[in-house]
Amino acid sequence: MTEQFPMQKYVISILVANQFGVLTRVAALFARRGFNIDSLTVGETETPQLSRITVVAHGSAHDKEQMMLQLEKLEDVTEIREMAPHDSMSRELLLIKVGTDSTTRHEILDIVNVFRAKIIDYARDSICIETTGETSKIDAFIDLMRPYGIVKLCRTGIVALERG
Repeated sequence: MTEQFPMQKYVISILVANQFGVLTRVAALFARRGFNIDSLTVGETETPQLSRITVVAHGSAHDKEQMMLQLEKLEDVTEIREMAPHDSMSRELLLIKVGTDSTTRHEILDIVNVFRAKIIDYARDSICIETTGETSKIDAFIDLMRPYGIVKLCRTGIVALERG
C-alpha cells in the first residue's frame, strides 16, 4: 500500500450472460489483478439470460479502474457499475443459530425484535434467526448474539442496486 494509491473498499455490479464458466472468468480476473474478494454474490436477474455478479473487493482506485477496463473486455460482460454508497442500496442476508435456554430466550427475542429480524426455527436449546440489512447492521447483530453462543452462522455477502 502506498500513499499514491491507498487501498479502498469497492462494490462492483457486473451484468453478465447467464452461461457456464462466466463466473470463473470474472473471478480469475480479480485474482490476477491481486484483488482480495471480500464478498461475491451471483444470481439470475429479471431477464433469465443475464446474471448479476456483485463483488466487494479492496484495492487502489488505479487498480479498480484497471479491473473495470479488463472486465469490459470479457465477451460475456454486458454492464459494469461501481455501486457508490450514496447512489445505491445494498443488503446482506444473515442466517444464524444461537444457543438458548429458559434464562436467555427472552433477551434474544428482544434483540430480534429491535433488529426487525425473524425467527425461522425454534428448538429447546437453540433459535435460528433471519435478518437482512446493510453490513453494519449484520455485524452489530452478530456482535450482540456472541455472548449467547453462536452455534452456526451463514451470511450471503452484499447484493446492490443503483437508486432511482
